[in-house]
Amino acid sequence: MRLSSPTSRVRCRVSTLTEVDFGRFYERTARPLWSYVYRVTGSGADADDIVQDAFCRLLRAEVDGLDREALRRYLFRIAGNLMADRWRRSAREASWLARLRGEHRTSAAGVDREGIGRELAKLRPRDRALLWLAYVEEHNHEEIASALGLARGSVKVLLSRARARLRRLLVTRGVTARVG
Repeated sequence: MRLSSPTSRVRCRVSTLTEVDFGRFYERTARPLWSYVYRVTGSGADADDIVQDAFCRLLRAEVDGLDREALRRYLFRIAGNLMADRWRRSAREASWLARLRGEHRTSAAGVDREGIGRELAKLRPRDRALLWLAYVEEHNHEEIASALGLARGSVKVLLSRARARLRRLLVTRGVTARVG
């Protein structure tokens, strides 16, 4: 890819973002996106790969007419889809390896974290993503639905269930919420 000036268009792109516009957008969104992906996947290497791939896919997408916030939600949705693809591939590979070894069940790799992070890691990826977007990124239900490719009406129910699952895990571990 050859870039000539800050205001020129990158030739491999479909969108009409200028280099300067893209650079500013990247500076504003790369760190929050990486944090989101890292908290959901639990892997810095996976977060690096997924964030890079998400931005590359964004460059190839037709995003004309999207404002900054819509573009940001679109990028988070790309990352969410990439994470889901990775989990499906990983599950297929683990199942395949278990069958080769003659095992009937596969075990998840243990995650050694402290406190709430350990319990959060026990949740399903979608639950972690829902909780992260709602309480860390402070997205509303519409933004969460857009980022995760869900129906807007289902976000409230899914988020409630994710909170309940996390609450059960924390209570089992002996962590209780303080009220007041």
